[in-house]
Amino acid sequence: MENSNQTAFAGMQPLTKEEIDRIADRILANSAYARDMNGYDTSGRKSLMDVKTANKWRREAAERPDPVPLWDSLWYQGEVCCLFADSNLGKSILAVQIAEEIAERERVLYFDFELTDKQFQVRYTDENNNGHRFPDNLLRAEMNPNAEYSGDIEDAIIREIEEATKEADAKVIIIDNLTWMCNASEKGDAAGLLMKRLLQLKREHGWSILVIAHTPKRSLSSPITQNDLAGSKLLFNFFDSVFAIGKSTKGESERYIKQLKCRSCEKVYGGDNVLNCHIVKEGSRLFFKMEGTGAEQLHLLAREERKRMEETERIKALRRLGFTQKDIAEKTGMSVGKVNKLLNR
Repeated sequence: MENSNQTAFAGMQPLTKEEIDRIADRILANSAYARDMNGYDTSGRKSLMDVKTANKWRREAAERPDPVPLWDSLWYQGEVCCLFADSNLGKSILAVQIAEEIAERERVLYFDFELTDKQFQVRYTDENNNGHRFPDNLLRAEMNPNAEYSGDIEDAIIREIEEATKEADAKVIIIDNLTWMCNASEKGDAAGLLMKRLLQLKREHGWSILVIAHTPKRSLSSPITQNDLAGSKLLFNFFDSVFAIGKSTKGESERYIKQLKCRSCEKVYGGDNVLNCHIVKEGSRLFFKMEGTGAEQLHLLAREERKRMEETERIKALRRLGFTQKDIAEKTGMSVGKVNKLLNR
C-alpha cells in the first residue's frame, strides 16, 4: 500500500504557498467563521465583520490598482484629506488651485460655502474684466438660499453633497469649509459622527474628499502641529492625510505648506522640507506659486523678535488700561524712551 501511494503521487508537483493559502481559505469558509453559535450556516448573511486570512486580504488588495497621487504627495486617490490654516492665509485659493489641476484629468465638484458667486467672479477676474478660464471638468456648487429641507441642516448638507456628486458623476470632491458641515465640530461626538459619514461616502462610492478647515490664532514663532487643527482632536485621527498652510515672516504674501499626516506614502514635506510658496495674481489667475523647499524654521520668528513682540503687546495693553508711559516704565523695568519706542512701533 505504501508503494502504491508513492506511485500515485509520484507525478504530482508539490503545492505552492499560494495554493496552500487558497485551500486554507476554503477550509475557513466552511468552518466556525461561517457558522453561528447554533451551528447554522451563515455564509450568505451580510455580517458586520468580514473575516479572511491575512494572506487573502493581501492577495485581493494586490489585484486592485495602487492609489495614485491626486495632488503631489499631499492627497492621494481614495483618501479623506484635510487642508487647514489660519484666517486669510489663502486656504480657498489653494483649494481652487488644487481642484483646477485635478480637473485637467478628471471631474471635480467643489462645494463652496465660503464665497458668493460674485466674490468668486471678482477673485478670478483681472483689471480689464477678463475672467479666468477654468477646465470644464471643474464644477462648483454653493448653497441655494431658497432651498427647502427637513431635519438637521448638517444632515441635509451631507445628503445634498452625496446626491449632487452622484448626479455630477464626479469622483473627487472638495468641501470648503468644515464649519458648514458640522457647527459642533469642536465636540468629540459630533466630530466623530461627521467623519464617519465622510468615510462612509468614501467607502461606498470610492470618492476622494478634501475638507478645508480652520486653525485658531497661532504664534508665528511656533511650528505647525496637529494640535493647531481647530475642533476635536478626533478629527485629525480620522483623516487619511493632513497638510497645512503656514504664514511666513519673510513677507506679506509669503507662505509655506507643511505635511502633517500621510498614510499612502512617506512624508515628504515635513518640518525640515516644507514647500516654500507665495500668493500671486497673473492676469485673472490667482494661485500659490511654488518655489522649492526649505526648513520651516526659516519662516518662523526668531526668539529675539518674539520677545520684542511680547513686550510690545504687554505695554500696549497697559497703555489701553490708562497707565502713563512713566507708570509702564516703572512696572516693566524699561526706560521711558524704550516704552515710547515700542508704543510707536
